[in-house]
Amino acid sequence: MAFEDSIYSQKSTSRPHNPSAKRRMPYETRLLLLALGAGLPGSAFSLILIWTGGYSLKVELTVTLFVILFWFGFALAAQESIVTTLRTLSNLLAAFHEGDYSLRAIQGSCDDVLREVASEINVLGNVLRQQRLSAVEAASLLRKVMDEIDVAVMAFDEDSKLRLVNQRAQQLLNKPVEALLGRTSDELGAAKTLEGEAPRLIELSMPGAVGRWELRRGEFRLQGKPHRLIVLSDLTRALREEERQAWKRLVQVLRHEINNSLAPIHSLADSLRALMARERRPEDWEEDLRQGLDVIRDRSEGLNRFMASYSRLTKLPKPRFTPVDVAEWAQRAVNLEPHPAVVIDPGPPVLILADKDQLDQALINLIKNAVEAVQEAEGRVRLTWSVLAKPSPHVEIIVEDEGSGILNPENLFVPFFTTKPQGSGLGLMISRQIAEAHNGALTLENRRGRSGCIARLRLPIQR
Repeated sequence: MAFEDSIYSQKSTSRPHNPSAKRRMPYETRLLLLALGAGLPGSAFSLILIWTGGYSLKVELTVTLFVILFWFGFALAAQESIVTTLRTLSNLLAAFHEGDYSLRAIQGSCDDVLREVASEINVLGNVLRQQRLSAVEAASLLRKVMDEIDVAVMAFDEDSKLRLVNQRAQQLLNKPVEALLGRTSDELGAAKTLEGEAPRLIELSMPGAVGRWELRRGEFRLQGKPHRLIVLSDLTRALREEERQAWKRLVQVLRHEINNSLAPIHSLADSLRALMARERRPEDWEEDLRQGLDVIRDRSEGLNRFMASYSRLTKLPKPRFTPVDVAEWAQRAVNLEPHPAVVIDPGPPVLILADKDQLDQALINLIKNAVEAVQEAEGRVRLTWSVLAKPSPHVEIIVEDEGSGILNPENLFVPFFTTKPQGSGLGLMISRQIAEAHNGALTLENRRGRSGCIARLRLPIQR
């Protein structure tokens, strides 16, 4: 995976221009003048004593030269000592700025302020070195993770130019990283990923792959500039496997249902053919023929109803969203499917946007299943709801019964699969389709610690 170096390194910070900086006296000169000024009173007093003390001219000149040289030498030594120390500290800080944390300041033996400054700079170097090491390790881990995951990751800047790409994305674009960075989304054929809603399923035809992908998009800032992060998950293989499993389950149910109708039809047809082929038929042969034809007609009608149910499953209309009061909806569903075992435990008042008729159908199916489950056990069915905030605001409608529970969870939502003599095997499937059409979900599970089943119908709350 390629990252820009600017993610892990800092550019040199430009110093602000100060117009008066050129007119100011250099710091070294000011130090020299301060040192000279400090020694001026003593030097002047010494020279006055020498020149007024009645000494010979040779002594006066010699002492004067000595005092002046000592005065200037002391001032220059003081200047050089301070400037050297500051220059050393400046070089250390410059090394830190460039990312070199191996240098350390030498701490003197005296317990003075310079020792404290050197100690603090050394501590700062250790901290920066540890932080840099942690950043490098984190970046290395991030590179490894990004290259190992089976999703394509790309990042585009505000000009839609590619700035980050991982190994899977390189395979998708079928180009080396050097040929990808800096190219626009239009040039790469990835403009669709920056448009429309996200997350969503998207059909992509890229140089390295063609298929259906799940698109997720986020935003982040790098060096103060906005970037968009694109994550593409290849769903083709998973969808094909799910499709294969769905067809397998559907074929099993279709084969079972069709065989249940065709087997008796085939058997009766052979029996009636043998009956009609006899030279001497029994006296009640007409009655046998009539009964056989009736059975064939009934089984044919049953097969037609089965296919009509399948057609109804695949033609669920799109919901028409209107405001729905959950309390009124729950009471209406109970009134449409009345049973003394059903008890409503009211939840908080909440209003949602949904298709009222479809919600009635979904909830009636859940209540009906729960009622049928408790008929033999003579238990109760409890209907309630609650409002939850995570992961997003939604209302959860709960239908729990005191029946025997779910015996075969794997076939719970398989179309036409039912353990009830008069069941169609479509109620739960249609209810889940209605929930998903409302961007919700339907789950069923056995109750923990006691017998019975609990159905959870989750629907979003629009703010």
